[in-house]
Amino acid sequence: MASAALQFFAFILALLGVFGAITAALLPNWKVNADVGSNIITAITQMQGLWMDCTWYSTGMFSCTLKYSILSLPVYIQAARTTMVLSCILSAFGICIATVGMKCTRLGGDRDTKSHTSFAAGVFFILAGIFGLIPTAWYTREIISNFLDPTVPESSKHEPGGAVYVGFISAGLLLTAGAIFGTSCFKKHQGAWIYPNKQHQQFPGAQQENNTGYNLKDYV
Repeated sequence: MASAALQFFAFILALLGVFGAITAALLPNWKVNADVGSNIITAITQMQGLWMDCTWYSTGMFSCTLKYSILSLPVYIQAARTTMVLSCILSAFGICIATVGMKCTRLGGDRDTKSHTSFAAGVFFILAGIFGLIPTAWYTREIISNFLDPTVPESSKHEPGGAVYVGFISAGLLLTAGAIFGTSCFKKHQGAWIYPNKQHQQFPGAQQENNTGYNLKDYV
């Protein structure tokens, strides 16, 4: 019962991780312009994402421009696009597999089959978390290195946006959910090895006695 509740908790974490990964991939504020100049009031706020660049004016207007050209983008943005899409796909597959393999559902067959299915779901969640962690870490490194570079003009420096933090949190949730699913399956198999089935155990003396009784019946 406790294992089923733990799997359900991991499933909720995985759902939050999936929604967070999709949200982070679509948000346009992966990096925002840093207010490091002499102006106290910033009239324009520029945001850059994986798929579009947006500009917010102090008058309330908001405009975005899509990034149509892929080859003109930097390498870390191309890698971030690919890995975030893979993270969303793997996490979605993990949700479907976990629904079948959870102990609180009636899908997936017997206990051994559900256990293997839960382990597969954990692997998908861990891979999705890794693919979600790679672009956020790489993107943050590029922002920080650009920010600390003295040769870069102050107007061209940026800070990490909200999408980066959402990506980090969603990757952590997916990794945690995958670890819980994999650990619960591993503990079950470990218990099966430590405590074998008593029905298959038979002492040599009892077996010899049974064989002796069978031979006496033959002579009668």
